[in-house]
Amino acid sequence: MRRILLLFSLLLFLIPFANPSFSQSVEFIETKDPVVIFETNLGEIVIEFFPNDAPKHVSNFITLANQEFYNETLFHRIIPGFMIQGGDPNTINGNENSWGTGGPDERINAEFNSIKHNRGIVSMARSADPNSAGSQFFIVHKDSNFLDGEYTVFGRIATQESFETLDKIAAVETRGDKPINPEELRIIKTSILNKIDVTEIIPYVEPERIESEIFSTPEFTTFESKELDVKFTAPVGWLLQQPPKSTVDAPDVVAVGPKIDGVNPYISLTIKDAKGKTLNELIIEKNQILDQAVYLNKLEIINQEKLRTNVFQTEAIGSFISNDVELKIKFLETLILSNEKSYTFAYSNLVDNFDDGISKYNETLNSFEILSVSSSESKSLEEQTTQQSEEGGGCLIATATYGSEMSQQVQQLRELRDNQLLQTESGKQFMGMFNDIYYSFSPTIADMEREHPMFKQAVKLAITPMISSLSLMENAESESEVLGLGLSVITLNIGMYLGIPAIIIIGIKKRN
Repeated sequence: MRRILLLFSLLLFLIPFANPSFSQSVEFIETKDPVVIFETNLGEIVIEFFPNDAPKHVSNFITLANQEFYNETLFHRIIPGFMIQGGDPNTINGNENSWGTGGPDERINAEFNSIKHNRGIVSMARSADPNSAGSQFFIVHKDSNFLDGEYTVFGRIATQESFETLDKIAAVETRGDKPINPEELRIIKTSILNKIDVTEIIPYVEPERIESEIFSTPEFTTFESKELDVKFTAPVGWLLQQPPKSTVDAPDVVAVGPKIDGVNPYISLTIKDAKGKTLNELIIEKNQILDQAVYLNKLEIINQEKLRTNVFQTEAIGSFISNDVELKIKFLETLILSNEKSYTFAYSNLVDNFDDGISKYNETLNSFEILSVSSSESKSLEEQTTQQSEEGGGCLIATATYGSEMSQQVQQLRELRDNQLLQTESGKQFMGMFNDIYYSFSPTIADMEREHPMFKQAVKLAITPMISSLSLMENAESESEVLGLGLSVITLNIGMYLGIPAIIIIGIKKRN
């Protein structure tokens, strides 16, 4: 969650706000293949263009350059390893607090294309409105492909000196993201030449392009990627992104909803290699990660349930501090094992707003397709993920104890299961057999608990002795102790739930 929020906070650095004061109605120099050259104190930057991919942005940029619009402006935002941003007229003589808020009167509609935001790419900055680009632009310092398809790429730097200048600018001393010595980052002069007249130009190579497609209609936004081998729809108006894959657990695709009560809801998809792994093994891996947050009292597991043989779902609530305010964030995560890969969809939102987006999450989940899987297999996978809403189901223990004083005990049992029981071969075998039997009837009873509160209380009372007895297993540390204590606990529970009632019934019959 924090990694996702960090990635999207970086996007805020690219947002220029409207402050109209300039005109663009100037004819630009007639050139067959124009390049723009910025001269700075740290060196030249030569920019070539992609007119077939972003014709309006190219025309706008060259018009402004010909008008000498960029002269005396600064590269005012410097984030090494990410990008440098310039083109704001407020940086000529405006207050530092206004940097990033200036631009011309006219705005350009987005021309999103398939060019990747790799090192040296020149792309247009904008506000949250996709059709709000003006004059501000940024040059990518290091590959930043999480911007692909969301910002309009219209050019790239085209000489070796340009790359050296990019590195020099990215290396200047900053306070926050602003240069401490702005004068060394000022654009002194702007020139427009024919590309053929630039002697040290790098020979043209077709830019690297993304293989995924994002297309929208009034009803939905569809994400399709041949590279990731997936396709699904996201809620209308949500921002789709492919953040950089910094770790194997980082999401591959993220949909960000509009901010409500200060928090953006998220739907993400994380794809991992699962070759040779069973669902139970993936569940163990997942719970080992969750246990760290649970141990620190940052996360409470509400419910975990195996919906199908290859689908597992976790529901949890986490606590986060933002601006000295504690936020309660609810999560719903659906793990799908298919085609030797794990596909994890996750939805998060404020607890109070969680239900507002759950239908959107289910729609996204239901639309999920693995492109390489045949249509019949794909349909089967969809059925596995949608039948939950039709059939309900769940863990009868978690459902019975949810919201009660016993929920903490159940959480401790989960930790005991993952940290001790499942660390032994005997424990793994036992839990495998237990889950197969338990989940054959547990969902039905869980549904009955939800429908009949009195029945839920009865189940809660009935399982209390069992939950207490299971805590004895925390003393098991070796393989033999797991077997010994496990058999003792089973015997104890058979005595409590079968032996004692049988003795009472026999005693009553004798008296009669």
